[in-house]
Amino acid sequence: MSSDSGPAKVLLVVDVQNDFCPGGSLAVPDGDRIVGVINRLMESFDAVVATQDWHPEDHVSFASSHAGAKPFDAIEVDGREQVLWPDHCVIGSRGAELHPDLDTDPLRAVFRKGSSPALDSYSAFFENDRRTPTGVEGYLKDLGLTSVYLVGLATDVCVYYSAMDAVRRGFDVWLVEDACRGIDSPPGSLAGRLEEMGAAGVRMVRSGDLGP
Repeated sequence: MSSDSGPAKVLLVVDVQNDFCPGGSLAVPDGDRIVGVINRLMESFDAVVATQDWHPEDHVSFASSHAGAKPFDAIEVDGREQVLWPDHCVIGSRGAELHPDLDTDPLRAVFRKGSSPALDSYSAFFENDRRTPTGVEGYLKDLGLTSVYLVGLATDVCVYYSAMDAVRRGFDVWLVEDACRGIDSPPGSLAGRLEEMGAAGVRMVRSGDLGP
């Protein structure tokens, strides 16, 4: 645990699941290489909280749920753009499980998101309708955890949306760069997301600056 007398710090571990790691249905390149870094960081924080994508088999984000569609097509659902993905993180599947090397003992809570068939969820804080909370914000604030350090997958999707929402909801936010991995599709988009986060007030840090 942190001995820092400053604001209480939480390590927020975003979607470090088998389907987002090599061999998974929606793998992030080198996604598994962050697991050891995250494990080493855990003891430096007042609390560790994780999220999981947790989708039903007929989820709106799956290309297989839409006749004639293929992965990475984009459609409109309820006035929102919906990118269609390969089936991933299906409830109860191995792909939805947290990576087997991730140390789960320090986790104080795991929040599952995207479990409504008709609603996707990228951010750790809100479903994609931008109105339905996941419960993470209330949980962190109830515990007095005001400084959020983000790690996980993918930097330019779920970690990005989580960081931006954390800033909007009044948290102090850091991105632990070497404890995340991005997709960068199309090339250059990852750098753009990092710039957006920095402009919004997200501070960039390396794991070596945080722990023993």
